[in-house]
Amino acid sequence: MNHAHDLLTRWPSLDVAAKRARLQNTFHISPGPLRDVISGSAAAAERAGARLWRRDPSAWSGDPAVQQKIANRLGWLSAPALMADSLPRLQTFAASIKSRQFTDIVLLGMGGSSLAPEVLRSVVGVSASWPRFHMLDSTDPAAVRAAATPPERTLYLLASKSGTTIEPNVLAAHFRQRLEHARVPKWSDHFVAITDQGTELERRAREEGFRDVFLNPGDIGGRYSAISFFGLVPAALMGLDVAGLIGWALAMLSTCEPQSGGAEGNPAVELGGGLGAAARAGHDKLTLVLPPSLETFGLWVEQLVAESTGKNGTGIVPIAGEELADPAAYGPDRVFVRLRPSGADADQAPETSLRSLIAADAPVIDIELPAPSALGAEFVRWEVATAVAAALLQVNPFDEPNVQQAKDSTRVLLNQYQSAGRLPVAAGEGAVDADITLTMSAAARRELGDGHPEALLTLLHRGAYFALLTYVGPDRALAVEIARLRLAVRNRTRAATMWGYGPRYLHSTGQLHKGGPNTGVFLLVSATPKEDVSIPDQPFSFGTLELAQALGDFASLDATDRRAVHAHLAAPDARLVKRLADALLGAVQ
Repeated sequence: MNHAHDLLTRWPSLDVAAKRARLQNTFHISPGPLRDVISGSAAAAERAGARLWRRDPSAWSGDPAVQQKIANRLGWLSAPALMADSLPRLQTFAASIKSRQFTDIVLLGMGGSSLAPEVLRSVVGVSASWPRFHMLDSTDPAAVRAAATPPERTLYLLASKSGTTIEPNVLAAHFRQRLEHARVPKWSDHFVAITDQGTELERRAREEGFRDVFLNPGDIGGRYSAISFFGLVPAALMGLDVAGLIGWALAMLSTCEPQSGGAEGNPAVELGGGLGAAARAGHDKLTLVLPPSLETFGLWVEQLVAESTGKNGTGIVPIAGEELADPAAYGPDRVFVRLRPSGADADQAPETSLRSLIAADAPVIDIELPAPSALGAEFVRWEVATAVAAALLQVNPFDEPNVQQAKDSTRVLLNQYQSAGRLPVAAGEGAVDADITLTMSAAARRELGDGHPEALLTLLHRGAYFALLTYVGPDRALAVEIARLRLAVRNRTRAATMWGYGPRYLHSTGQLHKGGPNTGVFLLVSATPKEDVSIPDQPFSFGTLELAQALGDFASLDATDRRAVHAHLAAPDARLVKRLADALLGAVQ
């Protein structure tokens, strides 16, 4: 690990020292009832931060075998320096793509490997005269069709750390077929791979002649890969200030060097210590308060925190995209974190203000973003903070033991489909009407007793959270009805609410759902697609794959004794979602 002085001076053109100075006084905490808890954990947070800086895996485990695995997942601490050294290559590559008259870039990824670029596209925006940027991390047939761009003028980024993730690989097969059908002379000139060294994807990309291959170090996990080739190759292709992003990342990292002053004044370690201490004290619902311009950043934080801390029956439950309300709408299990652009009034927020939350004695953390490219600093801040919080919770933030479980369940179902010609869909234990069938997990059936699956929301007791998991495409009317259901659940029960799109959430918050505290109540919604899309060289379609992933995750929730109901709709129709919502909410009036 470089010393802070090296990070500040090694790349003078990145102006790291000046950026670090601008980070001062951008972090403020009003601990409310957690004042003693947070101050009492400050020394432990400081020790965790110091061990992280030294790459000492004992911060998270005393088991030598686990420590060795952790030691092989700390490369993200060196990633900003690696990207600073790689800046000429990134800039040269991006310029060459722009000169080739590509009009569209389509990123085919999943989870942490694709969310950071989507944050940058949404927050900073594609620069003028650069190709349009699209991110596809869904197997829903409607989402696949919506990502159709002129193939002869499109560059596809195939991003996969392992190189074997099913979603980006079947998406790549689909778009290769589109290129071939468009009679593009050399389809592989339209593909770029981003992966780890030595993967099957690297081998295939070189063998098939992809336009370029970017290899990340293998010791950088997907959710910690924002400031790596996974995040910055797409950023460069959007014409963004990649040098600025890297400079801000280095600036934040330099503040994390252990100082004699302890955790206070170290904005990443202090955040992590606060979140970890809050979770241990029962305030485990990390509620992100973001303006619309920063809303997608919440999705990135959500996947990082959930997958890193949600295991061994503990974890921090990140709440992103939940509409802010009066303090009376919340239970006593919240901690609020506000991120706001520089110059925005710290006390102003939709419908209410941070001041009202503080007045109600809610713990509130306020973070100021000095500039859009300071997202580079925020990526590093939250990575460090999450690692420190995990140390306080005594979990390994760099593994994902339950993610494979859902993947295995999906593979079993697809194998059954290949042999039987259909998926083994349960008959269901209830129905809202002929178009909506409901199936309960064993835990939901046990706790509801003689109740019907429509009574699921009655299980939302103090300290619980509601997770709405939807396998649907990019339909505005559907999204509106789903959001209305989420908001109504929060307002009627005071429970924290999550909303995850499948299969994306399987690679992020899915870890928390199965491995974290068993306080979740889950509604999984799938729908028969109006129009399916075939997958080249596969016996199943995108619609079949999507349903298998939904069924596989429901089976995993069931196997881990989670209270869940699977609602299958006859079509992805907003009217059906409304009827489902009315039935569920009717039980808690």
